[in-house]
Amino acid sequence: MASRFQAVALVASPSYPNSIAWSDDNFIAVASAHLVTILNPAVPYGPRGLIRVPTCEPYPIGRVNREDLFTNCMLPAALSRDRRPCVRSISWSPIGMAPNYGCLLAVCTVEGRVKIYRPPFCDFSAEWVEVVDISDRLYDYLTKINFGELDNTPSEFSHGQPIIQGCAEEQPKSCAIDLPNSGTLKQYKRRKVNVTTYNIKDSETFQDQLSNPINTGSTTAGSDENKIDRRTTKVLGNCKLPLITAEKYASRCAMLSSLVIAWSPVLWLPSKICSAPENDSSNGFSILAVGGKSGKISVWRINVPQYYSIEHSRGPTTVTFVGLLQAHNSWVTTISLALLGSESNPQVLLASGSSDGSVRIWIGKGEELLDPSGANNAPFSLLKEVVSVNFVPISVLSLAIPVQTMHKMLLAVGKGSGSFEVWTADISSSIFDKVGLYDAHDCAVTGLAWAFDGCCLYSCGQENYVRAWVLHGSALCEVSIPSNIPGLRSSNDLPNVFVSCLGVAASPGNIALAMVRNVDGVSLDPMYEGRLQKAVVELLWIGGQQKDVLSSSSSDFAGEAFLDFSANELNYWESDILWYLTKYENLDNPLVVWDIVAALLAFKQSAPKYTDHILVKWLSVTFLGSYTGLSIDEVLTCILENFSKITSRQLHLLNIICRRVILSDVKAEEINCKVNLGGPAVTKAEHLTLWIELLFSSEKELRERLVGFSLATFINRLSDSTTTFSRPGFWYPVGVEQMELWIALNHDCVRDQLKVLASEVRKHERRLQSSEYGVEEHCIYCSESVTFDSPEVAHCQCSNSTDKTVQIHQMARCAVSMQVCPAIPLWFCKCCCRRASKLPPETLFTLPGYPLDFKSLTESSVKEIPTKPLCPFCGIPLQRLQPDFLLSPSPV
Repeated sequence: MASRFQAVALVASPSYPNSIAWSDDNFIAVASAHLVTILNPAVPYGPRGLIRVPTCEPYPIGRVNREDLFTNCMLPAALSRDRRPCVRSISWSPIGMAPNYGCLLAVCTVEGRVKIYRPPFCDFSAEWVEVVDISDRLYDYLTKINFGELDNTPSEFSHGQPIIQGCAEEQPKSCAIDLPNSGTLKQYKRRKVNVTTYNIKDSETFQDQLSNPINTGSTTAGSDENKIDRRTTKVLGNCKLPLITAEKYASRCAMLSSLVIAWSPVLWLPSKICSAPENDSSNGFSILAVGGKSGKISVWRINVPQYYSIEHSRGPTTVTFVGLLQAHNSWVTTISLALLGSESNPQVLLASGSSDGSVRIWIGKGEELLDPSGANNAPFSLLKEVVSVNFVPISVLSLAIPVQTMHKMLLAVGKGSGSFEVWTADISSSIFDKVGLYDAHDCAVTGLAWAFDGCCLYSCGQENYVRAWVLHGSALCEVSIPSNIPGLRSSNDLPNVFVSCLGVAASPGNIALAMVRNVDGVSLDPMYEGRLQKAVVELLWIGGQQKDVLSSSSSDFAGEAFLDFSANELNYWESDILWYLTKYENLDNPLVVWDIVAALLAFKQSAPKYTDHILVKWLSVTFLGSYTGLSIDEVLTCILENFSKITSRQLHLLNIICRRVILSDVKAEEINCKVNLGGPAVTKAEHLTLWIELLFSSEKELRERLVGFSLATFINRLSDSTTTFSRPGFWYPVGVEQMELWIALNHDCVRDQLKVLASEVRKHERRLQSSEYGVEEHCIYCSESVTFDSPEVAHCQCSNSTDKTVQIHQMARCAVSMQVCPAIPLWFCKCCCRRASKLPPETLFTLPGYPLDFKSLTESSVKEIPTKPLCPFCGIPLQRLQPDFLLSPSPV
């Protein structure tokens, strides 16, 4: 049986499949009742984020006669008793979609409302901030086209103002409501909310009663689930709604009732295709697919922000309606998307499942998604119906595109009967093969997750079983989930009595697995445990997962056995960590390596020799070309001599391993300032001195590349009279004077190319002293002048005073420009604890090595160079430093 290494309790129980999701920036979101709880897996008992789902008023879609209320098509609305809000579906966006370079979270409720939220990075709040209401946008579109009905004119509707793009507080709403989308009028009156109630008389028709308000209800204090969202309240006025048939009313309700949501990876289109991006957006975008009860999928394009900020909370999010796809003839119950194709011709694969048992695969081209159709057909074409209509509803889908074979598709189809199917396909030849049908669970399949590049599949069912499967050739075989845990288990007193499992999710590095289980309340003390422990999120290590059925492999690690790990498990752990460290060398994968670093730290505590063995093999293969069996000291010495040929991404990975694994006992600030590095924590191992030297040399190499690129760009800008300062989101060289001083301080150990660039800069002394590129620095506390003696910290001139009563001020320098950081919110690196007021150029992270000529490198990109909110020394996403009591992501 698998053993959890972390577990945390939730105060509400999930109710629907796929209730847990793991983001690219290392957040875990759980949909439980009327809440969405966001956790940091690095500190699961620490601060949490929160999204409270309010009760929303229904949209004004028309009136029906009283005698039509209990017709067959109206019964679902008339007999519904869902009085409390509940989250049905959640989905994370790719990283970089939020204004602070984080992830957005889309939430779908049982009322059919879909909203997008962002992290409260500048709001000092635990509750996440609404960005846009997708359902409002969909309602506006459907009313403009009269819900696709040809016999009525749009003039019969009373429209409000169009929804303003941006924050929800600024969005005016439409007026007038009629019969709710869900729930009878009697139920609607029972809600203790601030809405208008009605007096129903037998002599009145149903539509007349709804147009005569007589009193106003009141809000019950402290009742979170009954609170109405004030921002979406629609005031009843004199506007009349058209009288429609029951069939039309049911059809309109179905079109507005969303059930499931899913994001696609980011599509980056070439500039020649996306020549004129919208304001504050780039040529990259992600697709949000929303499936509903009508069988249609509404397709939305959300653009990647053109620039990122940690100061402004009201930055707009560009959302464009692409079109409606009639995917099925019944409810769309699950959706999964994946990216297919090359950079020049990206395509989106969309898999949809329905309550009628059908599963279909759709394909859409990137350039067609840029042009909204404005009609009922989204730019997706049917590729294959892999499962035809039957009487077994589809509960979950998981679509994956292996990195090694970009045209191969893997699809897992979970069903309400407890079985699931696995399909493989070659998209280039449109050949689909069914691997098999597996009766894996006794109840509905509630979660499916591919891991290890499509090699493993994890499934869970409503009966509380979680199983692991290995795809071996054309067969899927069940294997056991690893039970041994590196390091020590987390001690907690959470219950271990569960009744159901409602979702599984793999970590960004596929080293850990998260699942959410509902607790058996009967077995708990109703006074204490039963109130606060409704469900539990469990974290499992899966790094030692068996990948083949008949395994006879063995690790070449010669150490003794530890913690009951077998030779095969050690070999699997080694291969998984090495494979994902190699995977992160791809620039398309963000450096979010918390799970890998946590696993290495856990092994370091229990088996330090095994950790050294893994790192030596990784260093040898990555930096020396092959594993030759050299000792760790010999490998580190060889790497020190070949820094100029190492890519920037490899240097970033090396710095992360040095700081967070090898030197985890040393504070980052002490490493930056090179103090206290001779203490017991460092001198206890002989090779730690080489690791420290390796870290300093690697960071010096990266700083030289940044300085050289900045100086060369500065010189090229001076020679181009038409060059002006870049718009937001693009980089221009600042801190040139400080960089010149840094070269002078390190004149004996920097390359000659930097010295030549510095001498050319000195020829433009007047321009250098201008406010554009360099100014005299002053203390941000006392306005005294500041001298440059370190790229990390600065001290004001008071430090030279003999008066001991004068306070000496120490200030941080920007990791990018080396200028004194101003007293504004700063970008922060969680790995090296450096701060930055300016963002580095994107080119720095794509360098294959030390450039032979910086000037020729910058000539082609003088005009506009995009910035990237990544640490120039660690490569991980930067963020705004939050107080300890607020949630923040942990990339490492």
